Amino acid sequence: MRFKVGLAATICVLSSCRQRPDPLPGFPRLVLWAWERPERMDFLNPRVAGVAFLARTVSWRAGQITSRPRLQPLNVPPETVMMAVVRLESRGLPLPETGAVRDEILKAAALPNVRAIQVDFDARLSERDWYRELLQELPRDLKPSMPLSITALASWCERDGWVRELPVSDAVPMLFRMGAGEPKGSRDFSVGACRASFGLSTDELPADLPRGRRLFVFHPRPWDEDAYKGAVRLAAKWR
Repeated sequence: MRFKVGLAATICVLSSCRQRPDPLPGFPRLVLWAWERPERMDFLNPRVAGVAFLARTVSWRAGQITSRPRLQPLNVPPETVMMAVVRLESRGLPLPETGAVRDEILKAAALPNVRAIQVDFDARLSERDWYRELLQELPRDLKPSMPLSITALASWCERDGWVRELPVSDAVPMLFRMGAGEPKGSRDFSVGACRASFGLSTDELPADLPRGRRLFVFHPRPWDEDAYKGAVRLAAKWR
């Protein structure tokens, strides 16, 4: 097996970093994102794939929040390991009270059969301190057994590194729909929380990835059995 040695690998060697424990114990190595649309995923094998479903969308304008629960049906086999995703959408400053947003996230965490929570927020530079405060508050109210995951821009996991001290189990670098200024190409990351998972899309796949990571996979259309089997092959390729 060949490894590309770059800046992140050099940092890892210099800091004597070790393999982190699995931040999402009990979750399969493949997790399918199920976004806000009707999803019928009866074909899924719960031993092979879990589901991270959009459970709630919280947005704000002028400091006032709007919270919308999932409105579309989601059907999965009974034994499927489930993660609730809360999408945060900012329409600018001022930011709302963190406590009000935290309470909406906790509603998603309390849904039946949810084993972990994931927050999806593309925080601007001016919003990072607020987001850090929110993430520091959340673990106080989550069950000790419930991991807290976030999605992350690739740049957060590399040159910015501001997520390094966040109290999260897993930060998932999003390697698709990457904006201007985001690092392109296959790479590893220097931030420890970003070294357990990758976020991919079935219509925008990288040529190569470091092995042994959990894959979160997005599909731009409703999941069907063919797309699911393709995601399973993808996960096996970089196992």
